[in-house]
Amino acid sequence: MKNIIWFDRKFVFDLAPEMFPLVVERLRGTPARLEEITGGLSPGVLTYRVGTSWTIMENAGHLLDLEPLWNGRVDDFFAGEKRLRAADLKNTKTHEASHNAASLAELLRSFRAEREKMVARFDAMDVREIVLTALHPRLDQPMRMIDLAFFVAEHDDHHLACITRLIRV
Repeated sequence: MKNIIWFDRKFVFDLAPEMFPLVVERLRGTPARLEEITGGLSPGVLTYRVGTSWTIMENAGHLLDLEPLWNGRVDDFFAGEKRLRAADLKNTKTHEASHNAASLAELLRSFRAEREKMVARFDAMDVREIVLTALHPRLDQPMRMIDLAFFVAEHDDHHLACITRLIRV
């Protein structure tokens, strides 16, 4: 089964604020899941490319590449911005990063460190903060802080599923 194209995804942001701790747990667990999935894979498997799709290393590196965007969007909410900062829809950072030449251990360590920063921010939030609202620039729909956390968790899972599919190839 093929994964749905990320940019084709539609979202309904209707989670109750009480769901926030559950979503944050998904985010907290992504580094461990990524380490588990990629642990023990050979360099050949980690850098194997199917057509024009990203390799396992590029998918993993992309997760790291987006941490500044997610944290920046948290900043946008706290700054009272009406519209969240836009993502680079061409994924220039990932395409230029040479993730295939990187050390998997270093990539995983860096991702874990960056993700822990965002999770710590979420852990410190109260209910007033998790329902702050701004417009998502690509989806052109309102998003709350809890919805951002959910969106990031869904993005994580999208790339973990891509990695799993590549391992099976």
